Amino acid sequence: MPAVLNYEPFIVAPRAEPAVLTPMQEEILALKQERNAVILAHNYQIESIQQVADFVGDSLGLSYQAQAAQADVILFCGVHFMAETAKIVNPQRTVLLPDMAAGCSLSDSCPADRLAAYKAQHPDIYVVAYINCSAGVKALSDVICTSGNAKKIVSRVPADREILFVPDQNLGQWVSQQTGREMKLWPGSCYAHVQFTTAAIEKIRLEFPDAPVVAHPECVQAVRDIADEVCSTELMVKFAKESPAERIIVVTESGMLHRLHQDVPHKTFIAGPTNTCACNDCRFMKMNTIEKVRDALKNMSPAIEMDETVRAAALTPLQRMLDWSKA
Repeated sequence: MPAVLNYEPFIVAPRAEPAVLTPMQEEILALKQERNAVILAHNYQIESIQQVADFVGDSLGLSYQAQAAQADVILFCGVHFMAETAKIVNPQRTVLLPDMAAGCSLSDSCPADRLAAYKAQHPDIYVVAYINCSAGVKALSDVICTSGNAKKIVSRVPADREILFVPDQNLGQWVSQQTGREMKLWPGSCYAHVQFTTAAIEKIRLEFPDAPVVAHPECVQAVRDIADEVCSTELMVKFAKESPAERIIVVTESGMLHRLHQDVPHKTFIAGPTNTCACNDCRFMKMNTIEKVRDALKNMSPAIEMDETVRAAALTPLQRMLDWSKA
C-alpha cells in the first residue's frame, strides 16, 4: 500500500455569516424564473451550485422532487443517470443537464447489454438495481434502490427469489450484511469511494481524535469496518444533527461537506482523505460548473432525450422503489 502523503486537512468550519450571491448566481435565479424551471442539485455538487438550487439532496430525495415538479423545466445538477431518472418520471417536461458528459464510473460498470445477457442465462433472477445506473439497466430491473433505502427495498423482495444486486458490489455487500439476505453482486464500484483507505482514515482520526468517522456504504468493507457510522448522504445530515460531537470526519465525496455546512452550520466537518489527497472529488460531479448551469438555462440545452420504450420500462421498477420507500 502506498504511503499516506502529508497534506493539510480539508476542513469546513462553522459559517460566520450567510453567503452573498454572485452576479452569475443572480442571473441564474432570474433565468430560472423566466423559464419556469426548478433546479435540483445532488449533495456532491460544488457549493456555488448548491446555493442556487431549489432542492439539494441524495438520489432518492431528488427522485421525489423530480416526480413532484410542477415546473416546465427541470435542471438537474448531477450526473447523467440522475437527469435520466428525472426524465423517466417527467416525460413531458424538459430535463436539462449542465454537462452531458458528466457520467458515472459505477453506472458504466454495468452496461445494459451485459445485464440482458446475464438475465437470459438466469431467467428467474430478481434484479435490484442501485439508482446509480443507466435507464437501460433500470428497464431490465425489478426494483430500484438508493444507498438510503437499500436495506428496506431488499427486505421487501420475496424470500423465495434469488437476488442480483447491480452495479455496486460494496453497497451490495453492506446491504447483505445488514439484512442477512444473500445476494449475487455485480462486480462494479464507484471509483471515488474505493480510493478511501484505512491508512488514510486512521491518519486523520489521529489528528482529530474527538471526531467520529461517518462513511458512505460505497466504501470498501475495511473502511466501513473502522467507521463509527455507515450511512447514505442524507442520513449523514441526520447523524451530524444528532451527534454530540462538534467535529465530524466525513468519508464520501467532498461536495457533501457543503451540504452539511448548510444544514448544520454550527459544526465543523473534516473531509475523509485518500492516500494522495486531503479530500475526494468525483471528476464527473465536478464537470458541472456555475457557468454551465447558467448556459443550460440560457440555451435550454443540453436536454435529455430517451426512447419511450426504455423510459416506460424503467418507470415500473423506479415507481416500485418510490412506493416501497413511502410504505
